[in-house]
Amino acid sequence: MKTIKSIFGISVLFMVLLSACNRVGPQSLDEMIVEAQKHVDGITVEQLKEKLDNGDMILLIDVREPNEFNAGYIPGSVNIPRGVLEFKIGNEAFWDAAFLYLPEKDEEIIVYCKKGKRGMLAGETLKKLGYKNVTYLDGGWKKWELTYPDIFEKNLDALGHDDGGEVGGC
Repeated sequence: MKTIKSIFGISVLFMVLLSACNRVGPQSLDEMIVEAQKHVDGITVEQLKEKLDNGDMILLIDVREPNEFNAGYIPGSVNIPRGVLEFKIGNEAFWDAAFLYLPEKDEEIIVYCKKGKRGMLAGETLKKLGYKNVTYLDGGWKKWELTYPDIFEKNLDALGHDDGGEVGGC
């Protein structure tokens, strides 16, 4: 009788452990995005422009890769590619080098990328890291560029742009 109870107990424990292993998260990018939308709100480019025009204190993070960022970005943005966001967001040396303060957990943060999906996923990551006031820019840089084609900055030096200075020759 004791042996039967032991076998039954071990079997139940084994099934519980096995069922815990079967918990599966999102299986595709689309599922990841649907999951992120449940946790991160979007903001329109018009709402962002209004915040910028009003001088609202926001941290604007562009999560695109540096070559994408340098070709054009929303004024006041900080470039932290999505792939290193978790490592840089809380790194005081990174913020010191950018001459900015380490963001507080309740600071308003708006993240954006090219079209919105990376920004949404980055926003979810920031929420998981404890940042409470995070939104993503719906439509991303492309929507901003189409809506406000004259309001952007570039980092031409990083792109290897010739500033037109004299280089010699004929």
